[in-house]
Amino acid sequence: MAKLDLITIGRSSVDLYGAQIGGRLEDMGAFDKYIGGSPTNIACGTARLGLKSAVITGVGDEHMGRFIREQLEREGVNTDGVKTDPDRLTALVLLGIRDQEQFPLIFYRENCADMGLTEDDIDPDFIRQARAVVATGTHLSHPQVEAATLKALQIAREAGLQTALDIDYRPNLWGVAGHGDGESRFVESEAVTAKLQSTLHLFDLIVGTEEEFHIAGGSTDTIAALRAVRAVSKATLVCKRGADGAVAFTGDVPDSLDEGEAGPGFPIEVFNVLGAGDGFMSGLLKGWLDGEDWPTALKYANACGAFAVSRHGCTPAYPSWEELQFFFERGIKRPDLRNDPELEQVHWATNRAGDWSSVKTFAFDHRLQLEEMPGYTLEKGSDFKELCLEAALRIQGGQPGFGILCDNRIGRSALHKATGSGLWIGRPTELPGSRPIEFEPELGDDLGGLREWARENVVKLLVFCHPDDDEKTAKMQVARVKRLFTAARRNNLEFLLEIIPSKVGPVDDDTSATLIQAFYDAGVYPDWWKLEPFKTDAAWANAVAAIKRNDPRTRGIVVLGLDAPEEELAASFALAAKQPLVKGFAVGRTIFGNAARNWLAGNITGGEAVTEMADNFQRLCEIWDKARAEARLNSENAV
Repeated sequence: MAKLDLITIGRSSVDLYGAQIGGRLEDMGAFDKYIGGSPTNIACGTARLGLKSAVITGVGDEHMGRFIREQLEREGVNTDGVKTDPDRLTALVLLGIRDQEQFPLIFYRENCADMGLTEDDIDPDFIRQARAVVATGTHLSHPQVEAATLKALQIAREAGLQTALDIDYRPNLWGVAGHGDGESRFVESEAVTAKLQSTLHLFDLIVGTEEEFHIAGGSTDTIAALRAVRAVSKATLVCKRGADGAVAFTGDVPDSLDEGEAGPGFPIEVFNVLGAGDGFMSGLLKGWLDGEDWPTALKYANACGAFAVSRHGCTPAYPSWEELQFFFERGIKRPDLRNDPELEQVHWATNRAGDWSSVKTFAFDHRLQLEEMPGYTLEKGSDFKELCLEAALRIQGGQPGFGILCDNRIGRSALHKATGSGLWIGRPTELPGSRPIEFEPELGDDLGGLREWARENVVKLLVFCHPDDDEKTAKMQVARVKRLFTAARRNNLEFLLEIIPSKVGPVDDDTSATLIQAFYDAGVYPDWWKLEPFKTDAAWANAVAAIKRNDPRTRGIVVLGLDAPEEELAASFALAAKQPLVKGFAVGRTIFGNAARNWLAGNITGGEAVTEMADNFQRLCEIWDKARAEARLNSENAV
């Protein structure tokens, strides 16, 4: 059985998309950064649809090259074929959305890293691990990368693999249009036509727009061009027709495009055509490699293309397989898909990166509690939080499933050092003790401060709330939670909502579940919930049921500690661990409280404080792991 479903080969880049819509590229003031390049997009798009994909490309030995490699890994794409080139820079593309017809872009690809691929970079054993090899036309435009691409295709043919070509014609990348014409999709060239026609016999599937078949077939008459391609290739030809969908031809090309096999189209608003073809190709390859008939494969392709043209960016726009099935079952509720809240929630929840099925968290985001300790100064507080981070990293030891909560006011240096460590990182936003909620001043009145946050930071908000709150307080708090949740999503940050009703009034088995439902009713869908330890199984069951009923795709729950001694935490962990939706804990003062008081008073050294906190954290991790193991064993025995 093949290890991979497909390998794409060709260009990769960092795409800088203008964030302002409707302006000239000259006037763009901010850009969103994504990975790009047709083969790279296709590898990601097919991975989201459940295929095992890989890409052969080149990146520079610098920050942008590492970004592409890391993002591919987040998307689940095999990177064994990604070459790190020490002598060339990663390709860069600047893009903008002017209107429904104009999408200006500039390619920075002069001797870029992916153009440094050679035949020596093609490993036959790697190619043979796949069921299919997918090439794109750009890498046939230069002798060196053409030789690498042809070698991969020849190996694939000899091994009996399927082969596919996305014509992907960019005139300026073939040298037949200028640098300022990156948006151009067609310029006639006999040389380009001859080069493409010399390779078309190598493919089982050839995909392109009408204009791309014009260049491949050497005619601006689409039927004539398709027939010219058919004369040199037995491949299935799939011709994309924009708003009219696409058609497939497995044999002779008829007199009309309407006579080809077609799949259903989807009437949606065109927002951004850039990357739509790669989304289409991803869906098509899913259907093709799964053995679906062409109408079904084209249905997948058209839907994936529809998602792409309705959203910002290329790879970020592509759907997951679960999202695609949801779309087919529910249908179109509004043509501007990116503004469909229900669909966007599924898109967000099914494309989050990272496995956080377990999160054992050292919470040292406390501010007031530290500031009230004798000996505290801002400088000493900052130094102490670095000691907390050191303790967390000592227990993590490079393993997955560990996290921290750290603030930016006192713990800024620790927060920044934690970035890239592999820790799950939650960052508080509430003004400590505030009720109704007030936000930390760093967020700004418009919450625009979130734009400065590292993307791996999780927006954490603590709300002291209760079902018996007066109407004014309840409405105010819910509105502020919704405002922050919306701002977090706008900035592509995950959101954790912590609710503590026991500090406000008496609680029973329904209290937290009632509050959870109220936030969902307001349109708040936290990626994470942080809940206080409950006293009964019923309270846990009610809370979990409320979450699952409203958002079956949530990341999960972490249980907080409330400065409880270890014995009480062990009992609460045993109860919480019975619920699979509870992924771990977030405990703070139980771990750091004593060490903080002694270190601030000068009674112990930093090293002693780290050891004490690491020991405390380690014991809690062991208590949690034991509770989880016992809960699973009891569940299995019950079955």
